[in-house]
Amino acid sequence: MSNDNIQAVLGESRIFPPAAEFVAKSRVDAKKMAELRAAAEKDHVGFWASLARQELSWNKPFTVTLDDSKAPNYAWFTDGRINVSYNCIDRHLEKRGDKLAIRFESEPGVVTTLTFKQLHGEVCRLANVLKSLGIRKGDRVVIYLPMSPSAVIAMQACARIGAIHSVVFGGFSAQSVRDRVEDAGARLVITADGAHRAGHVVELKKAVDEALNEGCKTIEKVLVYKHAGNQIAWKDGRDLWWQDLTAKAAAECEPEWVEAEHPLFLLYTSGSTGKPKGVQHSSAGYLLGAHQTTQWLFDVREDDVFWCTADVGWITGHSYVCYGPLSNGTTIVMYEGGPMTPDAGRFWKICQDHGVTIFYTAPTAIRALMKMGEKFPLSYDLSKLRLLGSVGEPINPEAWIWYHHVIGKDKLPIVDTWWQTETGSVMISPLPGATPLKPGSCTQPIPGIFADIVDESGELIPGLDQGGYLVITKPWPSMLRTIWGDNERYIKAYWGQFGNKYYVAGDSAHRDKDGYYWILGRTDDVLKVAGHRLGTMEVESALVAHPRVAEAAVVGRPHEIKGEAIVAFVILKGQRPTGAEAEELIKELKNFVAKSMGPIAKPDDIRLADNLPKTRSGKIMRRLLRSIAKGEEITQDVSTLENPAIVAQLAGKE
Repeated sequence: MSNDNIQAVLGESRIFPPAAEFVAKSRVDAKKMAELRAAAEKDHVGFWASLARQELSWNKPFTVTLDDSKAPNYAWFTDGRINVSYNCIDRHLEKRGDKLAIRFESEPGVVTTLTFKQLHGEVCRLANVLKSLGIRKGDRVVIYLPMSPSAVIAMQACARIGAIHSVVFGGFSAQSVRDRVEDAGARLVITADGAHRAGHVVELKKAVDEALNEGCKTIEKVLVYKHAGNQIAWKDGRDLWWQDLTAKAAAECEPEWVEAEHPLFLLYTSGSTGKPKGVQHSSAGYLLGAHQTTQWLFDVREDDVFWCTADVGWITGHSYVCYGPLSNGTTIVMYEGGPMTPDAGRFWKICQDHGVTIFYTAPTAIRALMKMGEKFPLSYDLSKLRLLGSVGEPINPEAWIWYHHVIGKDKLPIVDTWWQTETGSVMISPLPGATPLKPGSCTQPIPGIFADIVDESGELIPGLDQGGYLVITKPWPSMLRTIWGDNERYIKAYWGQFGNKYYVAGDSAHRDKDGYYWILGRTDDVLKVAGHRLGTMEVESALVAHPRVAEAAVVGRPHEIKGEAIVAFVILKGQRPTGAEAEELIKELKNFVAKSMGPIAKPDDIRLADNLPKTRSGKIMRRLLRSIAKGEEITQDVSTLENPAIVAQLAGKE
């Protein structure tokens, strides 16, 4: 293979076929998956048209499936009319009105539930309140709420009246709120007094006040949900209590039937320029992706209890908390709080207490819980679990094996999913009743999704066992439509690299001899060491395979001879050594990686630390690590970090 392509040198040969017991009851077995793939190969557009007619409820059926006349601004189901809230709630009322839609547990341990009928009433009341405040179809509403039913109700209420919501993660700062409000031109903010997190109250209303005091001229009202009971400032004429208004509102609200391409939401994601990008998703196409992947990937059944631990401030929370499961009539669990509060058994206690059958979480959480040992999960009854999932980043093989062995009792399938904010729904993943699993691989594109790997010139890499840039070669319904207010940026960022031929994911990947995909990391997280391109994810996986390592993050720094040097930040299981003991362990780890991957991947610098710099959502701030590795002065905003003090330790200044 050319050195210009990304090299994969970490082998993984273990294979876990689907259990016969699971296959016997699954929605999609190997035969059904082959039929779906064949249908999509034969008629890609017709495949999605058939699913859209079969799975979604339309007010006006579509006759045009895909409009590619303005490609890469693709449009789906353009002449159809639909309402997303109706699809998630109303159509279930006759058969499932008394079925639980949401089981919610707050961090202090208060449990509340909502049936589909009760959820319908709450959504309609809030929708009527929004209309009374002058919010209409097409208006933007920023939602800055705790991870509680109020967030789902707010999102569904916006969808019900055709307002465009933009959810801001509750751990983000006032500056982040201000940036998103101003870019979206929002008229209303929906927030709460506070949220519970790791034993503390996060003051959401205070952050909104700060944001609005320094800008956001388009905001007319602030709707406040009384949740944590903390003291807040109040601005008469602008601030309104949610509960006061909804108590007087009618519990019926006719859905606004919107065009299939009407924007459902904006979700802001970080960009290379530093200015957040408002990813714009449609109504019908997005819903179809979220709905269908929930059905196929999680094999949802009528009696399932589905817990996706992601916050609704992220795309995972949109697709697999608010929209995908509810559109399938599935009961969801929501939890507001930290996974370590009061101890590392909280997730497993929630699974036990609420009878969770499907558990979908991030590798970051898995590794953190793995670090705490087996005693916590073994203390709880996890026998109702029947399927596990992983989302947000590649899961290293050792964490996969722990998850499979300790949580899955060596029998539950793990749905390791690859997708992005921009894709709207999962793109590459096992189908649990059909796909043999390999630890660390997201396996193959789901039916109807066409992925490939190209080299630096955009040429498809022939054959298997090759690495390069991951691309999607055909449009799909849940794809982003544009960047809000900046279509030129949309085309340049996602299509421009290879002349608008492919959607460029920004990830590097390797496809093995069986056609399985392995995500190697972001293309800006690819190291070029002495002419060899190495994915940071593989080096991290090699480190975490060492019995003393709990977590690792790898970045590059300039090297005058090799081009880039490999710098690893390592979190250990147990006590962090110092002095000669630390030096000996660092030497051992370097040699361990070299033995696993070859001398070219041996880290030049390993730094042991108590933690990694992560946002409150659990994402590692790799840009910050790159600055530390280069010895640069830290000028970045670290206010969104879960642990700001860790920066000094990583930089060697503690």
